[in-house]
Amino acid sequence: EVQLVESGGGPVQAGGSLRLSCTAAEFTFDDGGMGWYRQAPGNECELVSGMRNGKIWYADSVKGRFTLSQDNAKTTVYLQMDSLKPEDTAIYYCAAPFAPVVAGRCLRDFGTWGQGTQVSVSS
Repeated sequence: EVQLVESGGGPVQAGGSLRLSCTAAEFTFDDGGMGWYRQAPGNECELVSGMRNGKIWYADSVKGRFTLSQDNAKTTVYLQMDSLKPEDTAIYYCAAPFAPVVAGRCLRDFGTWGQGTQVSVSS
């Protein structure tokens, strides 16, 4: 069964770090790419970071603090999150292939999505 599994979330104090993992079962991340998304209650879905065709990009809100990387087997993608802020609190999802956010909504019916992992940053 094709699926994605996120891990690595949890509680952390502001200024701390977490590393999220997105592991693919029964497929590898290819040129179709993938994305990391987040959504807090009452907030719109936000594309945090993504990669496609060898390019990586970041939302302005996380640029310089978050780093996306991939293992050599192309089965796990990491999101290293440093200098975390309370406004980073959300459920983080990974999805493949890469999909845009449309009208503030995550396109959960497109591609494969993980179950999400909660990140909670306290001040």
